[in-house]
Amino acid sequence: MPKAKITREMVVDAAFETARITGIENVNARTVSEKLGCSTQPVMYHFAKIEELKRAVYEKADRYHTEYLMNITNPEEGIMLGIGLNYIRFAIREPNLFRFIFQSGYAVENSLLEMVDSEELKPLLAMMSGAMEMTVEQTKEVFVTIAMFAHGYASIIANNSLEYDEKTVAAHLKRAYRGAVLAVKTGGN
Repeated sequence: MPKAKITREMVVDAAFETARITGIENVNARTVSEKLGCSTQPVMYHFAKIEELKRAVYEKADRYHTEYLMNITNPEEGIMLGIGLNYIRFAIREPNLFRFIFQSGYAVENSLLEMVDSEELKPLLAMMSGAMEMTVEQTKEVFVTIAMFAHGYASIIANNSLEYDEKTVAAHLKRAYRGAVLAVKTGGN
């Protein structure tokens, strides 16, 4: 019986699951090949260096995270608040991926300010701008405030330093949002 061909996608998927369950630090040719039920040769065939595999896993994790963020359960409460809560929920449900995406040094963007100017966010910011009756620049200011607030909460939770209480976090996030909107609209700092 011929052996099943191990594809590049299969290797990335196995490495992604390993990173998700046990952390990116446990992604290597041996752990990935064990997950695939093969020797290390197919893994090394597709990725001569494990660093290349980790970069591919990062791209997959980043896409997964973006999809997670955009799956807003209560859009009537506001898209920005929904994204903020999803960001924090992601840190709770996927702590290993959260740490990999945001605390491992693999991020393509060097800062939040670079991310807020990315092509991927332009349509979302334009939509939020219209809904909030603000300019895109004002919307970016509010977005950065909420992103910083949500990232702080998510980082503390992902590193097991805070127990998650959805009601409390949502109330804090709403206050931060209202404060950011008020500051932008009144020109306050």
